[in-house]
Amino acid sequence: MKNEKPFVLDFNEIGIKDVPVVGGKNAALGEMYSRLVPEGINVPGGFAVTAEAYRHILKTTGLDKNIKGILKGLDTRKIGELKKRGKEIRRLIMRAKMPREIREEIKSSYKNLSEKYGKNISVAVRSSATAEDLPGASFAGQQETYLNVSGASYVVEAVRRCMASLFTDRAISYRVHKGFSNSDVAISVGVQKMVRSDIASSGVAFTIDTESGFEKVIVINSIYGLGEMIVQGEVIPDEFVLFKPSLEGGFNPVISKKLGRKDIKLVYSTFGGTKRIKVGESARDKFSITDEEAVKLGEWCMKIERHFSKERGCFQPMDIEWAKDGTTGELFIVQARPETVAAARDKNTYTEYEIKEKGKMILAGISVGSKIGVGKVRIVKNARGVAEFKKGEVLVAPITDPDLRKTRQEN
Repeated sequence: MKNEKPFVLDFNEIGIKDVPVVGGKNAALGEMYSRLVPEGINVPGGFAVTAEAYRHILKTTGLDKNIKGILKGLDTRKIGELKKRGKEIRRLIMRAKMPREIREEIKSSYKNLSEKYGKNISVAVRSSATAEDLPGASFAGQQETYLNVSGASYVVEAVRRCMASLFTDRAISYRVHKGFSNSDVAISVGVQKMVRSDIASSGVAFTIDTESGFEKVIVINSIYGLGEMIVQGEVIPDEFVLFKPSLEGGFNPVISKKLGRKDIKLVYSTFGGTKRIKVGESARDKFSITDEEAVKLGEWCMKIERHFSKERGCFQPMDIEWAKDGTTGELFIVQARPETVAAARDKNTYTEYEIKEKGKMILAGISVGSKIGVGKVRIVKNARGVAEFKKGEVLVAPITDPDLRKTRQEN
């Protein structure tokens, strides 16, 4: 990192040790861009608006004191009060005047990116909290992401919205639950060239089996279009399981693959942003990537895991997001973070749950874990219905919305 307290840094100026400056997500991106692109891994370029820029905005506008006052005495178990205070903070941040020097640095960096990749390129604008993606914490998905953003002024606006999203209801609640002070956590924003996966495919990969904790496999999920559909739980992805020793030995590593249910996909909208469209019948019945592409992703995932394990000084399984560009056919890694759930389990034991009673199946879907729940069914159609959910009930929802995670954790 070059400057002492810059407002904007290019990915090639950032490393894994810069989490306090650019957050976990951007620090990992900078590390991969600087250290792993030379090893043959494709990572789209971009820049980070630093946590110092966020702090500067709050300090110069007096918002730091206002936010502290609004959050004072908050009981996050009172959902109505949590929503009210979070909304007020987000409103204040959206209305606050962004200092001219920060606006100009963002616009200048976007211009440089456009000169490299093409005029007014489309970018992804993603939040990166300074406590995010640390081992033992899982802030992923709590702040906002804006896709297919084009034009300097629109990028500035998306950055502002990302900063405001540090105070979504679930983000405030999670920080309290984990013992992080709201005033101690800042936010950085990453601006990255978008990969045209809307006309191809994208997905996630884990360098560990997240169900069993088995460390010798890579699990790759793949869908058509932009990868946010996996995060939102709106489609069932294709799944490839690769055996690491076979991959290292030069043998075919694909030990299993399952065809998902990919009825819809997320694509670019004509006037910016994204939209959902149906997937054609012939495409639904095919895998969204080839075995060869899965193997290439597996090779990259192993390189990423080895690199971050070396940096940390111990084995570190990774949660990786990837995308395929439909215009060039190239694969890209767009995010990587430590896997924090399966990696924390006891490696010496394996627990499996089984229902002994038998009965008629009424409803089937995607489970959010491997345990068994018993209780009265509560159907929650969206985040607004969370207030009706009572402890001990079984939550049934259309999708695995991140807004429902707090409710699942507490009940």
